[in-house]
Amino acid sequence: MTKAQTGCEICKTTSCHRRDKNFPAFCPTEEQEEAYVSEVTARYSKTPDVQKLAEVSAGIEGDYYGIATRVEETLIFIQRMGYKKVGIANCVGLIEETNIFAKAAKAKGIHVYAAACKVGSVDKTTLGLDDSVKVVPGGFEAMCNPIMQAELLNKAGCEFNIIMGLCVGHDSLFIMHSKAPVTYLIVKDRVLGHNPAVALHGAKTYYKRLLEPGFLEARKR
Repeated sequence: MTKAQTGCEICKTTSCHRRDKNFPAFCPTEEQEEAYVSEVTARYSKTPDVQKLAEVSAGIEGDYYGIATRVEETLIFIQRMGYKKVGIANCVGLIEETNIFAKAAKAKGIHVYAAACKVGSVDKTTLGLDDSVKVVPGGFEAMCNPIMQAELLNKAGCEFNIIMGLCVGHDSLFIMHSKAPVTYLIVKDRVLGHNPAVALHGAKTYYKRLLEPGFLEARKR
């Protein structure tokens, strides 16, 4: 492979972190010209919003590394950024977790506005899908509506949006249409209790199918 064909996906040294090892020959850091790295890095200070996002993120890592949970880090980030109104784009299957997070945010003086994935309540067949594609065919089943979620949070004037378990692809559509910065609080994985890293940790054992050719077959209907 040439340098242009490979990058950090095969790295085992992470010498970029503390510069305590030699950079691998394929390293994207090693192959970049210093002027290019400087030009990209300078972008953090060109826009006040971007600079503040970078500074607050780095500060939280330094202050709470290994101490604060993701939920706590998110609340601290909102507080340090000075956001007053925060949106949540949640899966209906995570409405309880959304309720709890909203209570936690409100306890700290943060106004929350949430829009669930089935907002608008439009049947899946409206997308042109056959009824047989539904999880439970034969009746009304609302499609996920991430564009409407984003538009509702935009309309509400949310300064920062949080994704709570949107499906793969639906989360992409939400991010594309959100006017405010977006972060994840919960990444959906129905099989692994919303902890997709488990499949990667078990890739040599329980989930070795990940390293084999082909894809998992769809369930029989």
